[in-house]
Amino acid sequence: MTLLPLTACAQRDVTKFLGIPVDGPKNAMIQKLKAKGFTYNQSKDILTGQFNDYDVELSIVTNNNKVSRILVADRIDVNEASIKIRFNKLCRQFEKNSKYLSMDDQTISEDDDISYNIRVKNKRYEAVFYQKPLSFDTLSIQNEIKEKLLEKYTQEEIDSHAEEIEKESNAIAQDILYDVITKSPVWFMISEKYGNYRILMYYDNEYNKSDGEDL
Repeated sequence: MTLLPLTACAQRDVTKFLGIPVDGPKNAMIQKLKAKGFTYNQSKDILTGQFNDYDVELSIVTNNNKVSRILVADRIDVNEASIKIRFNKLCRQFEKNSKYLSMDDQTISEDDDISYNIRVKNKRYEAVFYQKPLSFDTLSIQNEIKEKLLEKYTQEEIDSHAEEIEKESNAIAQDILYDVITKSPVWFMISEKYGNYRILMYYDNEYNKSDGEDL
């Protein structure tokens, strides 16, 4: 059985912030961020410091006692012209960073009226990128593909229709890869308040998010 041209598919790599996995207990994450130079304010339950040359506040979100998100918020608001420059600069930084995958161009055009679109049209300006998986496990993916094929075909049918099955196995592998990649999103958006703007950035670990299991 042949795998897709990507050769291998990723294991469970989780999103990282400053090289720290967005995972584990909250207290441990706080200590790791403090080691990176951030200061923890216990009364507000936030960390402050610098990130990508900007003064920011960090909030840690948990689910079932595991960290599922790091929220990075600008501490200083700016005007409309400045936020457009900041947003587009971030897009370009992510696009040229080899650690990330992007679906398309997500920059804001020069003639886009941000304030009007947000206030009147309720438009949401956001961009999403995905951290590339670092580790690979071909065998586990082969086994998962085989399990899915055996739900539809017998082993004899798989062996006797290799060419047709190969196309289907490639499609299954693509779906598996897409599912793995989208578990590690990093996205950001423009937040507006009283005509002032800032960037909110989210480092999400989708593996630790609820999937309806508690309903």
